[in-house]
Amino acid sequence: MDTRTFSADQKLKLTQLINEGMQVMQEIETLNGGLSDTIKAVAEELEVKPSVLKKAIRVAHKAEFSKTQQEQELLETILTTVGKTV
Repeated sequence: MDTRTFSADQKLKLTQLINEGMQVMQEIETLNGGLSDTIKAVAEELEVKPSVLKKAIRVAHKAEFSKTQQEQELLETILTTVGKTV
């Protein structure tokens, strides 16, 4: 076990960081829960799988459409090559 000791100032900083980090993590969890509920509701309304909407959000957020499109084209080429497109 590490026997390092922290100064009073370092302990204060660590305590503040941990408390703020825990608060942010709780907020993220709450927001993700709300987003999931919204995705499920819209998916049901549009008769689309929630996973498709989640992926669309992720791709849009990361601005990776062309990368995703290239990967999809390669996947299609591979499956066509081995005769597994049906």
